[in-house]
Amino acid sequence: MRLEPSWRQPAGIALILLLIAGWAVLVASVAPLIAGAPRWLHVIYYLVAGLAWILPLKPLLRWMETGRFRKWRE
Repeated sequence: MRLEPSWRQPAGIALILLLIAGWAVLVASVAPLIAGAPRWLHVIYYLVAGLAWILPLKPLLRWMETGRFRKWRE
C-alpha cells in the first residue's frame, strides 16, 4: 500500500474523462450513418458503443495503481 500520493491518479482521471468525451463524440458523429437503418441495428450499435469504451479502462486503471500497463507474469 502506498503512503504517498502519486501523480498517476489525477493524470489517469483526466485520461478517463478525455476517453469518455472522445468516445461520445465519435459515437455521435458515426450515428448519422445508420439513421435510416432498422431499429434493431440502432439497438446493437448503441449497445456495443455503450460498452466498448470500458475495454481500455483496465490497463489504464492498472497503470494508475502500479505504473505498468501490462500485468507481468513471473
